[in-house]
Amino acid sequence: MILRGKIVFITGASSGIGAATALAFAAEGARLLLSARRAGKLAEVAAQALERGAVAVHSIELDVRHRHAVQTAIDELPPDWSEIEILINNAGLSRGLDKLYMGRIEDWEEMIDTNIKGLLYISRAVLPGMIVRGRGHVVNIGSTAGELPYPGGSVYCASKAAVRALNDGMRQDVLGSPVRVTSVEPGTVETDFSLVRFRGDTGHAAKVYQGITPLTPEDVADAILWAVKGPPHVNIARIVLTSVDQANSLLFSRKS
Repeated sequence: MILRGKIVFITGASSGIGAATALAFAAEGARLLLSARRAGKLAEVAAQALERGAVAVHSIELDVRHRHAVQTAIDELPPDWSEIEILINNAGLSRGLDKLYMGRIEDWEEMIDTNIKGLLYISRAVLPGMIVRGRGHVVNIGSTAGELPYPGGSVYCASKAAVRALNDGMRQDVLGSPVRVTSVEPGTVETDFSLVRFRGDTGHAAKVYQGITPLTPEDVADAILWAVKGPPHVNIARIVLTSVDQANSLLFSRKS
């Protein structure tokens, strides 16, 4: 598929996988609709995307946890930005690494509201237009954590298991239309993910990547781009990718 001029909507685009994906689509000449909570960081990514080759960029300061704000943002898009052809449901996070019986309920709510409900709110606002227009592709960013839970990560892992189920259900629900639905499920990726999880504790965050060569955000962006650029009649249902130092969400080969 030729992506030049296509409107690509990426949530959580201010850093990490979202930012890398924005730059990858920019290099293809796409028109980028970017959203995130951090307007300053989002503006930096938008500027880089234009330098990289994006035809145009439209940014929205948006927290996907807020249903009415999501719907309003989509309803109030300028007419020349309303026909979203590719949606990357990337916004997501993890908080803490506590045992379930010691977990902070506020952390649970933030993960569930962002990773599950946020994906639902965005998809509900965007998918109907794709169905009416008879074209579109939704890419949901999952995780190997959704396939195999790990100690201390039960709620985060459950949220990503939900993404996997929602992805597969969404693909069934659009059957009969040309709309495609793909899940991209990476293993450990070196981003701000762990820094967010441990609330700025750099030492704790660094241990996550200690002794391994993790995926980069660009690796994941490449996988997303590959799935989207396939022939229109081909639907890549699911991509699972890890570095060679990781077999699943529990098993790593760490060098001393």
